[in-house]
Amino acid sequence: MIISRTPFRISFFGGGTDYPAWYLREGGAVLSTTIDKYLYMACRYLPPFFEMRHRIVWSKIENVWKIEDIQHPAIREGLRFLGFDDSRGLDIHYHADLPARSGMASSSAFAVGLINALHALRGHRVSKQEMALKAIELERDVLHETVGSQDQTAVANGGLNRIDFLQTGEIRVEPITIAGARISDFESHLMLFYTGISRHASQVAADVVANIPKKEATLREMLQMVDTAEGILTGTGSLDELGHLLHESWQLKRSLSRRITNSNIDGIYESARKAGALGGKLLGAGESGFLLFFVPPDGRAAIKMALESLLHVPFGFSRQGSTIIHYDPEEYNAGTTR
Repeated sequence: MIISRTPFRISFFGGGTDYPAWYLREGGAVLSTTIDKYLYMACRYLPPFFEMRHRIVWSKIENVWKIEDIQHPAIREGLRFLGFDDSRGLDIHYHADLPARSGMASSSAFAVGLINALHALRGHRVSKQEMALKAIELERDVLHETVGSQDQTAVANGGLNRIDFLQTGEIRVEPITIAGARISDFESHLMLFYTGISRHASQVAADVVANIPKKEATLREMLQMVDTAEGILTGTGSLDELGHLLHESWQLKRSLSRRITNSNIDGIYESARKAGALGGKLLGAGESGFLLFFVPPDGRAAIKMALESLLHVPFGFSRQGSTIIHYDPEEYNAGTTR
């Protein structure tokens, strides 16, 4: 059995500049962190004693004879993408700490975790960079999803990072180097709430990408905020500046597409602001999922009360990217086929 563990991520600044339609012309950057909420992918070769060739367990249980019959698109196409065939049965189980389609990079964590686990199943070690690039290729070129390049890079590498997307197509990951006490202070200012809604991010992202020619000035301003935010974090001044900047960034992001927000999200956001949140944002492409707020530590109780109808999700930062947490390859004589 091989088990990969891949963290979810929170993106603070620069989202939207990580689409190749933008950064291959202008360059892009994001500031993000992975958190201590994870997606687990368990894989093994299925012993040749069952009444199926492949077993796939997610929100459904699939027992099939051929990879082409697998319903889960990322697993079906991921297996083909990595050159697996029906000569050996596969048993793949997926579990996660957070719901899918909620703005926490779940689809990219799935792709990265699957690629990591399947490489390990074959006895191969894959680098963080290769994991990210293969996940981008799987999502964008094979599954034809409209995705940026930040999520796969963030969850593969892990940590609090500045990620730059160069016009050459190169992606660079630079850890934000600040004292542990300041990281803890930053964590203590953040609150995460689940709106209870999910959506397909690719649909919202497609609208954002279509609007890029009309939103160039906005994207340049959002890109500049990455430098400003990094300066605040690595400086010695009050982190409250970061909260105000997050509010400014959200106002810009919500202007990129009419689909990024809605009256429900706007109402929640305004309630949090009135209760003392300095800023915040809807995570992911938009429309639904998790809301992040920047709150002075002594104001957390007021925010909880104002948003009592929502699920508050405590979290901390995670330094590790996608890792193999269990490696116990099982080998069977797979010469018998049905």
